[in-house]
Formats: sequence, C-alpha cells, structure tokens
Amino acid sequence: MSFGLPHMVTDNPRERMRGVTIRPAQATDAAACAPLVFASGEHEFRFFLGVPAERCTAFLVHAFALSGGRFSWRRHEVAVDARGEIVAVLAAHDGRRVVADDPHISWTLLRYFGLLRAVPMLLRGLVLETELPKPRRTQTLLAHCATRAEARGLGAFSTLFEQALCGASAAGRGLIPHEREIVLDVLVSNTRAAALYQRLGFVALPRRRPRSRFLPAQLESVRMRLVAHR
Repeated sequence: MSFGLPHMVTDNPRERMRGVTIRPAQATDAAACAPLVFASGEHEFRFFLGVPAERCTAFLVHAFALSGGRFSWRRHEVAVDARGEIVAVLAAHDGRRVVADDPHISWTLLRYFGLLRAVPMLLRGLVLETELPKPRRTQTLLAHCATRAEARGLGAFSTLFEQALCGASAAGRGLIPHEREIVLDVLVSNTRAAALYQRLGFVALPRRRPRSRFLPAQLESVRMRLVAHR
C-alpha cells in the first residue's frame, strides 16, 4: 500500500515520507534492516550477545536473512520512502507459532559464534526472557520496532503500524486486534517510544514480578497492550 507519490525522489525527509510504501520484508533487506533491529533494543542485544555493537549488527544481518526464527525477514514488515530506502521496521511474533523459536536461536548462535560463546549467550537470554517473556498463544508480540533517525516524528512508524494491522498480511501475522491480544515491550527509560505507543492505543500492563537481580536496571521494561485501534 502506498501513500502519496512514490515516484518522487527528494532529499527532504518530510517529502520522502509522503511517498512511503509498506511491504513485507525480504531476505535481501538484511543489511538495511539489521541496524534498525539493533537500534530497537540496543541495550538488550548488548546484554544478550555480550559483544560489541558491530558484531551484534553483523549477527542480525545473518539472522535476518534466514528463513526461520524470531529475527527472520519472514516476521518483519518495512516502510520504504520515496527514494526506495527502508526507514522503519517492525516484527510480529504470533504466540501460536513461536514454539520453534528457542531451538532455532540456540542452533543459530552455536553455528555463528561457536559453543564457548553461545552457551553464556543462551543463559543471558533466559534471564532476559524473565523481563521480555514470549507471547502467550492468545497474544501477538510486536518487536524490533524502529525508525531511522531522520524519519522520526514524520509518521513513518505510525503508517507502518496501521498498515500492519489493516493490510492484507495482518491475519497471517496474527495482527487482528479483535481476535488477538496485541502486546509489545518498551524500556521504562524510553519515554519517547512509550508516548508513541500510547498515541497508537497501547496502555501499560501491571507488573507481575520483580526485575531479576541478574538483569541490569537499565533493562527494566513494561509490557503494553493495544486497547484501542482506530
């Protein structure tokens, strides 16, 4: 679905957003999407993988191009501006279809990093999961929500979100609000993102357990649920 005039090419970010197009991600988008996916949870990825930012991003390029798993292109949709550049991304994890995610990420980490590095990563992943739990079968979890810096505040992510819930692929991704519980997680410290999600119709859910003592305080998060969708 496109908005405006996608054929127009301009250096003005606001003009480029008028031609934004929403589409499913492709394996060939890995290099463009991986930095955005990393930016969506930089602190979480640094804790989980325990490697420098450039190695986190390189791993995400690899994982995004795979045909399966929580980082795969198959889980993502992207917003493309009038110049054909990806400016925003999000992923949808349907709770009915995530059973193979843990074995897949374990195998992917083992192959990419080797046994000695992968085992501590998986242990940290278990700790992180106490703060960012997998979606229940009745839920669909939105994740990897990010927008390029120059496109922020111009409606790219809002357009991507709306199309994700109303477009042709919404049912296949488990993004039908009246049928599924749509949730996401946001860092307590990320007030800008929380404000955006509130404008989109999300509300914070009560916390059910204290933060793990093994998890850095900066990773304290709140789960939000979509309660109103225009």
